Amino acid sequence: MFHVKQPISPDVHAAARTVFGDRYPLAERYAALLATSGVDRGLIGPREGDRLWERHLLNSAVLAELVPQGCRILDVGSGAGLPGVPLALARPDLSMVLLEPMARRVAWLREVVATLGLSVGVHRGRAEDPLVRDELGGNDIVTARAVAPLARLASWCLPLVAPGGRLLAVKGASADDEAARDLAAVRDAGGVAVEIVYCGVTIVQPPTTVIVVRRPAQRVPSSARARKRKDR
Repeated sequence: MFHVKQPISPDVHAAARTVFGDRYPLAERYAALLATSGVDRGLIGPREGDRLWERHLLNSAVLAELVPQGCRILDVGSGAGLPGVPLALARPDLSMVLLEPMARRVAWLREVVATLGLSVGVHRGRAEDPLVRDELGGNDIVTARAVAPLARLASWCLPLVAPGGRLLAVKGASADDEAARDLAAVRDAGGVAVEIVYCGVTIVQPPTTVIVVRRPAQRVPSSARARKRKDR
């Protein structure tokens, strides 16, 4: 299938230059891959070409505002590499692994990583699989974008987060309602300090909405959690 290259507006171009720095040419190549083979192979919708930079690349890369230097990150349900690939492009200091259950998506992600020459791992599997947890656990940060409702996402992802680490769940306009609705389930999964943060406020509109869930630095015994609930 033939794809017409979509122009990038001057404002978006300037923002992308700021976010990706000297790796902007790699971000351009990734955008081109999304718009061509990514569409052809069902990784991204055919109508996304006009808004790849704002809706996908910049929307994902601005998560860097929440990520300290040198973190170990696992991107769960990576799909077309979002947010993991843009984040890795913007922050080469990070240790990034993309986790995706579908074989055809894993194959495409491996092609992308090889084409861009990124030091990024690609793993086929599901976050809830005990073998995946054994192999890929202990991350400073776990990211997920449009994967599942927060309650389910927390049960899958928090076991992959190291004590003191965080889950960054990229959400839409319903983030407030979702965080309130699923708060009890998040706490049952071991999460604390749930908050909503907006990233890239001066870079992308609308800014990226992130539900941040932190694991406690030390694990709280289940008996202690039960006592706290009883004492309320």
